[in-house]
Amino acid sequence: MIRLNQVKLPLDHEQSELQQSVLTKLNITEQQLVNIHIFKRGYDARKKNNITLIYTLDVTLTDVDEAALLKSLEADQNVRVSPDTDYQYVATAPENLTERPIVIGMGPCGLFVALILAQMGFKPIVLERGKSVHERAKDTFRFWRTSELNTESNVQFGEGGAGTFSDGKLYSQVKDPGFKGLKVKQEFVAAGAPAEIIYVSKPHIGTYKLVTMVEKMRRKIIELGGEIRFETRVEEINMEEVDGHKQVTGVTLKGGEVINSRYVTAAIGHSARDTFQMLYDKGVHMDAQSFSIGFRIEHKQEMIDQARFGKNAGHPILGAADYKLVHHCENGRSVYSFCMCPGGVVVAATSEEHAVVTNGMSQYSRSERNANSAIVVGISPEDFNNDPMQGVALQRKLERNAYVMGGSNYDAPAQMVGDFLAAGQGKPYENVEPSYKPNVKMTDLSDALPQFAIDAIREALPAFAKKIRGFDSKDAMLTGVETRTSSPIQIKRGADFQSINTKGLYPGGEGAGYAGGILSAGIDGIKIAEAVALKMLADYTNHDK
Repeated sequence: MIRLNQVKLPLDHEQSELQQSVLTKLNITEQQLVNIHIFKRGYDARKKNNITLIYTLDVTLTDVDEAALLKSLEADQNVRVSPDTDYQYVATAPENLTERPIVIGMGPCGLFVALILAQMGFKPIVLERGKSVHERAKDTFRFWRTSELNTESNVQFGEGGAGTFSDGKLYSQVKDPGFKGLKVKQEFVAAGAPAEIIYVSKPHIGTYKLVTMVEKMRRKIIELGGEIRFETRVEEINMEEVDGHKQVTGVTLKGGEVINSRYVTAAIGHSARDTFQMLYDKGVHMDAQSFSIGFRIEHKQEMIDQARFGKNAGHPILGAADYKLVHHCENGRSVYSFCMCPGGVVVAATSEEHAVVTNGMSQYSRSERNANSAIVVGISPEDFNNDPMQGVALQRKLERNAYVMGGSNYDAPAQMVGDFLAAGQGKPYENVEPSYKPNVKMTDLSDALPQFAIDAIREALPAFAKKIRGFDSKDAMLTGVETRTSSPIQIKRGADFQSINTKGLYPGGEGAGYAGGILSAGIDGIKIAEAVALKMLADYTNHDK
C-alpha cells in the first residue's frame, strides 16, 4: 500500500473528490485504484468560514509497479510506502509458568497491562480497590444526587479509572512510533467504541459508552485466564533486600491476605494518596512533579461553536467545538485550558471526605448546553519544597477549603466571570447555568486559590477572549476547584520500566507520572506489559538452564 499525507479538501466535498485527488496525485487510472482507506482525518479551522479537511490515506493499487511509482514521487514528502501498523506481541508465556504478575489498579493503564499480559498468556491478577464499573457508576451518580460519598467507589476509584467519567478523549501528544495507540483504539472498537475513533484526529467516546466497553474488556481478560478482584485494596507492597537492593515479593491486602509475586505493576491513578504515602514510607524513589490548580469555566456551547467555526457551526463532521488556550503571565506563571469537554457537564470528583474537586465529563453526543474546561495555573515542585507529599498536602488543603466555601455539604463554590474579574462578591448566575452536581454556592472565589494563581487567571481570561470572542463574558461561570490535573509525584523508573531502586515494581500510568489521559495511559500500559512479559520470560528461561 501507499500512504498519502496532507490530502486537503473542502469541508463539504463529495466522495468522488477524494478519489479524484488520489488519482491526480499518483497519476493513475480509476481501474488501477482498488481501495482508499482513511487512516486519519483532521481539519484546519484557522479560517473558520473556510474550513479544510486534511486526510492521511492508505491506498491499495493493482497493475502498478509501486516501487517505480514511489521512485518517481520521491521528492514528494507526502507520498510514502504505508507502514506496518499491526501490533506484534513480544512474548508468549512459558508452559512452566507458576508465578502470576499482579496489576494494582484498573484504570486505562492497568487495564491494558492486564489485557496485553493476558493476550500473551501470562494470566495476570488485577487488584482494584473500587467496585466494578456498573456498581461504581451507581455510587457516583448517587453522590451527585444526594451528596453521599463512597470514598472507595467514585469518580477516581473503581474499574475504568478516572477516565471513565470524562469526555473520553483519545488523543495525545506522546510519540508513538510503534503504533501502540492504534492498538489501544482497536481494542476499544472491539469492545464497542465507534469505529471512527480509529481515524478522526480528535476521537472521543463519552462516559456511557466507556462503561459498557470496560465491562467487555474485563470479560476478555477473564476469558484469557486473568483474575480480577474488586473492592480489594492493597495495604502494602512487600519487599526484601536482595544483593543490596529492594526486591518486590508480593502484596498484602486489606484484611491480611498475602499474594506472592516478583512482578507487580502499580497503576494506581493520580488520587491514590494513601498508596503514595505507603510507597514513600517504604523508600521507593519518587520525585515531586509539576501539576496545576484552577477552576472549571463554562460557556454556552453555541457561543464556542460560533467563535471557532463561524457559519460552519453545527456541521456534523465538526461536531461540538473545542479549544486549547495558553497564556504566559507577567508574574511568570502560565495559565492554560485543560480537559476541555464540549457539550458536557462539570462533575464532583472528590475521593476524600470533606473535600470538593471538579472535573469535566461529556457523553458521546456532546449535546449538553454548556462547554466546559479547566482553566489552570502551573505549580512547580519549588512551590512545595520539592517534596512529593507536600504536593499532595497542597492539593488536599485547596480541596478542603473549597468544601467549606461551598457550604460544607459537597456543593462547589462558584462565581460569574464578571464578578471574579472585578474582585466582586458572588451574585446569582444569569445566562450560563452551572452544571455541577450536587449544587453550587455562588460566592467570591478570590480565596479559593493562592493569590498568584488568582492573579494569573484574572490576567489570562481577557487574553483568551482575544482568541475566542466572549470567553471572558461576565456571565460565564467559574466553579472551583480543579486540583487533580495530574499526579504531584513521579515514581522514578528505568529503561526496563522497573522502579530505579525497587526491582519487580513497575510504576505506570497517570498516578506514577507517566501519562496524561486515557490514550497515553493505555500506551504506557502496553509498554509495561511488554517489559513484564520479557522479564518473566527471561527469568523462567534462565531458571530452566
